[in-house]
Amino acid sequence: MSTRLPDSEFEARLSDVRERIRDRGADAGVWFGATSIEYLTGFDHIQTERPVVLAVTDDRVEITVPRLEVERVQPNPHIDAVHHYFDYPGGKPIEVAAEMLSELGAESVVADADGAPGVMGYSGPALSQHVEVESQAWVDRMRWAKSDAEIDLIRESAKWGNLAHQYLADYTEPGAHPATVSQRASTDASRAMLDTLGDTYVARTRGSGPAHAGYITGPQTALPHGHTANRRIEEGDVLITGAAANVDGYHSELERTMFVGEPNDEQVHYFELMLEAQTIAIDALGPGVPLASVDEQVSDYFEEQGVSDLARHHVGHNIGMGGHEPPYIDHGWTDHVEADDAEMEPGHVYTIEPGLYTDTYGYRHSDTVAITENGTEMLTYFPRDLESNIIR
Repeated sequence: MSTRLPDSEFEARLSDVRERIRDRGADAGVWFGATSIEYLTGFDHIQTERPVVLAVTDDRVEITVPRLEVERVQPNPHIDAVHHYFDYPGGKPIEVAAEMLSELGAESVVADADGAPGVMGYSGPALSQHVEVESQAWVDRMRWAKSDAEIDLIRESAKWGNLAHQYLADYTEPGAHPATVSQRASTDASRAMLDTLGDTYVARTRGSGPAHAGYITGPQTALPHGHTANRRIEEGDVLITGAAANVDGYHSELERTMFVGEPNDEQVHYFELMLEAQTIAIDALGPGVPLASVDEQVSDYFEEQGVSDLARHHVGHNIGMGGHEPPYIDHGWTDHVEADDAEMEPGHVYTIEPGLYTDTYGYRHSDTVAITENGTEMLTYFPRDLESNIIR
């Protein structure tokens, strides 16, 4: 059971980016993106109008934060010094970050952006007004392939997501409201998770539990990103579920198409088509497999079955610290990247979720699958077959 990344992961990541900084002949690397900062140091924060700026040199890691984050970041063992401004806009965050770089002797930097992202009304100056800036996207690319330690966290996420999903299925019945069933399943799974893991669980949430499960129901399932409707569950409903857990910032994805009561012939037909499409995709995965080819195999199957017009999205995406990460299992991926990035690699972790959407209902399973040296590993494991997904 693994619930947190070891320090060695951060040491390896910092070593990697330091080598890249040296190769570029820059004095420092700079990151504004919250996920990249967390990836390199383990310091997690909510990206708001208050910029956070990480600087890495050959022998130092320093950070600029708003005053309200100082106490949270100071204990971080991977950060050598903390600089702060009071707030935005009065605190001049970019100027404070520029002063931090000056103290580090950094006259040229390679950065993930030329300033903080414009979220929640932020519109600050460019970093290049103070220091020479070249662009880089190293961390985004590093995150494609997960280490064994990262996959352990995703595997743990899948375990608790499975429990949340089981509670969701157990609590579903005609007359219940989807929102309250989802809340009950999420609460009970989170309680079990926290009771079991105790203080080994790394707190990553504010006011919500670490595990969650929910669904869209009835007509909303015909929309791939439908909402939890304000309608009670009815006999004969189709449900599309979703469940996961946050384990030290890493996520999995489990989705199932379920039926409240016996499905009719049409529902069984589309369920079986969807299930076969997902099986085709899962069987096609592996190291060295072109990502585009997996999406193409599913598209070919849908065309053979005469249901291409009912598909609404590609087969899947990478997952880890983000719910959606590249690479994407999409027929256009080969044309989107260089040849070396067009194939699956060991350490990639994908959601496999081809779907069909009629005018009445939608049908989609999603499973999280890791690419290994020799093949694949299914990380999610709630049953996929029809009988196991009928709620009686």
